[in-house]
Amino acid sequence: MRERIPAHISALKPFLAMEIMERAQQLEARGQRIIHLEIGEPDFDTPACIKEACIRALRDSRPRYTHSLGLLELREEICREYERNYGVSISPDRILVTCGTSPAMLLTFSVLAHRDDAFLVSNPHYPCYPNFIRFTGARVKWIPVREEDGFQYTTRDVQAAVAGRVRAIVVNSPSNPSGTVIPPEVLQAVGSMDVTVISDEIYHGLVYEGEAHSVLQYQDRAFVLNGFSKLYAMTGWRLGYVIAPSAYMRALQTLHQNFFISASSFVQDAALAALRLARTEVENMRRVYDGRRRLIVQGLRKLGFGISAEPTGAFYVLANARKYGADSKKLALELLEHAGVGTTPGIDFGSNAEGYLRFTYANSQENIEEALERIRKFVEARDP
Repeated sequence: MRERIPAHISALKPFLAMEIMERAQQLEARGQRIIHLEIGEPDFDTPACIKEACIRALRDSRPRYTHSLGLLELREEICREYERNYGVSISPDRILVTCGTSPAMLLTFSVLAHRDDAFLVSNPHYPCYPNFIRFTGARVKWIPVREEDGFQYTTRDVQAAVAGRVRAIVVNSPSNPSGTVIPPEVLQAVGSMDVTVISDEIYHGLVYEGEAHSVLQYQDRAFVLNGFSKLYAMTGWRLGYVIAPSAYMRALQTLHQNFFISASSFVQDAALAALRLARTEVENMRRVYDGRRRLIVQGLRKLGFGISAEPTGAFYVLANARKYGADSKKLALELLEHAGVGTTPGIDFGSNAEGYLRFTYANSQENIEEALERIRKFVEARDP
């Protein structure tokens, strides 16, 4: 029998950041030292108070299924966190805790999408958004965003795009790949429009200039995606959540029960400790990231990379590399093979980022300095 992959699966694009990382691992297996600036994974260890809470949960009770929405105590603490940070009041019945933020995305797009609905997404964007949308049978409608605007929406851009059968708009601030923060007046304008907002707030808490605002300050019917991977250095723990309008919660819960049952109980206990006990460690990490941010931006500019919109959040820099090549995938592979520095090709994030490279500064200052020196030698060897 001939094996066939369904069209909606075969149409999905690979995640180039992962492909670069996997090639880097092959080179490392051959003995080459690679400096990883391609993957957005904190290099810090998970704070001890979080680990200890997980150990206690495993030692003192047998792990069991939790409520399919997540532990009530954890959902209540998430509500308090949004009240403290943004002054918004949320009921725990509007929160679904998931095994990472990616499942939260899948469930959110699934309950919103009708076949051929259009979802507004920025170009450039986090690469997985269009894959999730297309998987549900919906369409992506691109909003090109410009470097001079920090690769963030403007009110004018969104107003022009909100026409026809538009189901929702996806907002990501602080942004992956640019590390920029959407201006609050633009977020407020987006929230006031007659379109559902899906706000990816996974990098909230990692802001170095100004502050990030939640869409819930401006639109109560919005969907908020968040989690513990980035802020608390918990990528491998796989825990996220979605805050959703009450009208969608039963559908989200039903999907979650069928696809995932519930998130891990002991990881939820650890997340509760993260929210209650890890503020000092998080602030220390944020300060270190800020120092690295300044170092890498200054270093890349000295090497001739263009950064007109400085990153002020997350841990990414999207740098114009057209001086060294218009094909970002080719350039990223050359940097990996010949300089031993992993970067993510801009084309991974959309056509508007072609000719750019994304660098992450979720790595030590020493490694960033060495990477900059390796890149210097690489680009000087290319000059005629």
